[in-house]
Amino acid sequence: MNQTLTAVAGIKVGHWTDLEARTGCTVILCPEEGCVASAFVLGGSPGSRELALLEPEKTVQKIHALLLTGGSAFGLAAATGVVDWLEQKGIGLQTPACPVPIVPAAVIFDLMNGNPKRRPGAEEGFLAADSASAEPHATGQVGAGSGALIGKYLGFEHAAKGGLGAAVMRVGEATVAALSVSNAVGDIYEDGVLVAGSSSPFRERAQENLPGLFVQAGTNTTLVAVATDAILTKAEAKALAQSAHIGIATVTRPSHTIHDGDTSFVLSTGAVTPPPMMALGIAVQQVVAKALIQGVREANKS
Repeated sequence: MNQTLTAVAGIKVGHWTDLEARTGCTVILCPEEGCVASAFVLGGSPGSRELALLEPEKTVQKIHALLLTGGSAFGLAAATGVVDWLEQKGIGLQTPACPVPIVPAAVIFDLMNGNPKRRPGAEEGFLAADSASAEPHATGQVGAGSGALIGKYLGFEHAAKGGLGAAVMRVGEATVAALSVSNAVGDIYEDGVLVAGSSSPFRERAQENLPGLFVQAGTNTTLVAVATDAILTKAEAKALAQSAHIGIATVTRPSHTIHDGDTSFVLSTGAVTPPPMMALGIAVQQVVAKALIQGVREANKS
């Protein structure tokens, strides 16, 4: 059974991965007509593109793809390749001149893990889009999660592998799926038990010595993309994107610090009658938490 984001019919996922340089990017392709989408950002250090148009009051209603990428701000260049790929397919917002693909993007900082001069660019974004499939996608240290690290609050030398994860739930007739990239300052826990995090011998005492925490600004991020086939408005997608951050906070300790750029996206293919928003909100929280745990577990198998 498909337990990844592509369990939502019409969604495709493709990765470009460079395990030697420890970086990569992940492209989420919507059906050709696009997905209703919105986003929500918490934490003080985000890196992104095209987020403003995802606000409910903005005119553009749908996106055609979403890019999650390594490479910090440099990695945003990969979105150009996704736009080029979509343009070649004739996919985009219809304008009098030509279709204009709408591709929001968000980045993680992975420059301390591998080769900081090797970053996803337009060619890599194009390749990730071209590889996108409706088949179950890979998780762990792949795509945007290739160079992810977690548990960095006591120094990079004590960090554990982060990764790209996925999880799926059914809510009435609707499918709710999450794809996550955990590159957090904090550790990952499940039901209060450490899954992976800082290997520092001082980890247990960190809460007692908060001034001693070592965190470099702008080097940490949790990215989440939630897809559903439930019919949503942009305002409802924004509300669910807010719920996604509860899932992040449930398993990430600490989360949403001034040095994290935690960003969530919610995409709707609009294929089925939605369950009550409360039920969807709870499902979003749960799939996000499960995806983060799954990705980190997969990444730390080796």
